[in-house]
Amino acid sequence: GYNAITAKGAAIIADALKQNTTLEELDFHNNRVTDVGVHSLAEVLSSTSTMLKALGLGSNGITDKGAEHLAEMLKTNRSITWLALAGNQIGDRGVQLLANTLAQQN
Repeated sequence: GYNAITAKGAAIIADALKQNTTLEELDFHNNRVTDVGVHSLAEVLSSTSTMLKALGLGSNGITDKGAEHLAEMLKTNRSITWLALAGNQIGDRGVQLLANTLAQQN
């Protein structure tokens, strides 16, 4: 957290997560990941078997679009049990998308 990581950096880390077998927590708090970076992370985390259990994305300029990417990822990712999104610009639509996904999980 508290670096200058942008969407490009998030994409680089997302690519590295494809090979991850040990990292369980990743905190991007207070960076500039944005919806574009969230998209890169969500794509990898929805299609790759990962050990990641906690993902911190607070204060990253994420909007409803980023929440949509995360909601889609959560439909298939069963390892993440902690997701931090405080300090973003997620509105009612994004919250609804996330809530709908969580409500459909067993």
